[in-house]
Formats: sequence, C-alpha cells, structure tokens
Amino acid sequence: MKKIGVISDTHTFLHPKLFDFFKDVDEIWHAGDFGNIETADRLQAFKPLRGVYGNIDDTLVRRSFPQFNVFRAEEAKVVITHIGGYPEHYYDNALEIIRKEKPDIFIAGHSHILKIIYDKPNQLLFINPGAAGLHGIHHVITFVRFTLDKTDIRDVEIFETKKNPTNERF
Repeated sequence: MKKIGVISDTHTFLHPKLFDFFKDVDEIWHAGDFGNIETADRLQAFKPLRGVYGNIDDTLVRRSFPQFNVFRAEEAKVVITHIGGYPEHYYDNALEIIRKEKPDIFIAGHSHILKIIYDKPNQLLFINPGAAGLHGIHHVITFVRFTLDKTDIRDVEIFETKKNPTNERF
C-alpha cells in the first residue's frame, strides 16, 4: 500500500502547504510544467518523484523527465503525460499510448482544471490534478493525494486554495 501525491503545472512555484499536505505520501507524481529543474529538485529532495516534462519546461527538465512516464506502482499500471486531454477527448498521441499500455491510472496536466473521472471504455481512472502554481488562467491552486492498494484507489483527497490575485508568495 502506498500513498501518492499528484500535482501539475507548478510553473516554478511550490505552495508552502504542499509540504504539509504531502507529508505522509510515499511518492509525488508530477504531470509536467515544473517551470525549472530547481522545482523538480526541491520536490525530489522532499519525496521520491516521478514526472514528465511539460510544454513550458526547458532543456534541463526535458533531459531529466520523459514525455510519457509508464510504470507500475503497487499492482497498477500508470501512465503520466502533460498534454493528454481527458476521457472522450484524449489527444491522439495520448489515446495511442492508452490503447497500447492499457493503464489502470492515466494522469495528465496542462488544462489547469482539476478532473477525476472513471473512463469506463478504457477501464482506467483519469486524474488531472489541476494547477499547483500561480501562473495561468485558473483561480484556485489544487493538488491531489490518494491511497493505492494493489490496483485499488481510495481515500482521494483534494487540496484547494484560492490563487493569490496579486501573485505574492504567501
């Protein structure tokens, strides 16, 4: 059994409450747009990190993280990417990897919109944790945590706070 924290679109910003919310997780999964390698390094110093690069990430991040991260956690197959769409609206490259890999969990970021949907046709749980950073169209900062026991996902919790409109650093 593992506790997992999921975030995306940090854009160089790590909300101070992220460290409290994720204090008991075993791993953090990041769905891209770290913003810089220092943000990834801070997360990796805190907890084991799995991630992918996003469309705003530079060469250093792209050398450190793949576009698609496919792995097993517990007994679940997981696919993470940044730009993936969502159930019934997946981008072609995301749908191709879903069909090839047949994951139990598919995680994408990019939209800055929190969504957790069971995709019945593809038999997977889709998670977009929303946006954890300050930059973008979103009005709230969100991230997700859950317990993974073999292939069972439970105890899903969402952190949500209003984005500071002046972009001050809390």
